[in-house]
Amino acid sequence: MTAYALGNLHSVDFGPQIIEYLERIDATLEEFGGRFIVHGNPIDLREGHWEGDLIIIEFPDLERARAWYDSPEYREILPLRTDNSVGDVLLVGGVPEGYRGADSLKH
Repeated sequence: MTAYALGNLHSVDFGPQIIEYLERIDATLEEFGGRFIVHGNPIDLREGHWEGDLIIIEFPDLERARAWYDSPEYREILPLRTDNSVGDVLLVGGVPEGYRGADSLKH
C-alpha cells in the first residue's frame, strides 16, 4: 500500500549545504521508488495554523519508505538538511483504493 514521507520545515538556512542536499536527494529515492508529489508549494490554509513548507514524497509502501530513510545513501546526506533546518518529518502509510471515511469506524 502506498506510503508517504512528510516533512514540515519551519525554517531553512538556504545555503550551500541545503543546495547540495537538494541536488543529491533524488538519487537516494530512485532505488526505493520514491518521488516528490509536493515540494514547498504555497499552502491554501483553510483551518487552523500552519507554519513552514510542506514536502511529501510518495513510496510504493511503508517498508520502502523506511528502507529509504534508513539507507546509507540517505543517511549520508541527512545532516546537510538537519544541520540547516528546523522541522518535523514522519513516515505514514496510505489507505487502500476505495477507502471511505467511515471505514475508520470499523477498527
